[in-house]
Amino acid sequence: MPLTPEVLAAQGEVVAWLGSLDISFAPDEELWFTIDGVEDPRQIGSDGSGGAFVLLPSLNVLYVSSEGRAGIIAASFEAFIQLVVARPYWLDILKFSAGGDLQEMRRAVDALEATLEDEDDVNEAREEIRAALGLPEADDPVGALYEAVAASDAIVRATDGSPFTTLFNRFSIDNNPMLRNAAA
Repeated sequence: MPLTPEVLAAQGEVVAWLGSLDISFAPDEELWFTIDGVEDPRQIGSDGSGGAFVLLPSLNVLYVSSEGRAGIIAASFEAFIQLVVARPYWLDILKFSAGGDLQEMRRAVDALEATLEDEDDVNEAREEIRAALGLPEADDPVGALYEAVAASDAIVRATDGSPFTTLFNRFSIDNNPMLRNAAA
């Protein structure tokens, strides 16, 4: 059986573990954005920074940040959970992508993984979630994230009609002394 939000919701302990990875499956009451061509967007969750996760009719997962950035981040709900489990700092990978450079994203992963403050907790959550859901480890979560964002064709708009920008940000880990040193 494929992993869906409904299947996940029945797994209270797994939802709690995902919460430790900054994902909440309690959607906002009212959406603060629109998506061109999508009548009733289905928000499936949010993160601690105010961003929203939306399951599109195509079954892709869209992320809408509270800072005016948006894009498809996973080809399916299961791929989304695999991404969050493998790389809970996935949004930072996009922040330090140097405008969408896959090699920079891979450099960011190495640096971000080296700076995890709660590495044992994250690794325990990863193992618990995968075991409870029978979830295979993602082959290349960074490559899949890159492909999803690069191919994203969803147009998200603020309430005033202005379009959101891409999730790829212009920074690289070289712009951050802590990450630059961790990668060295």
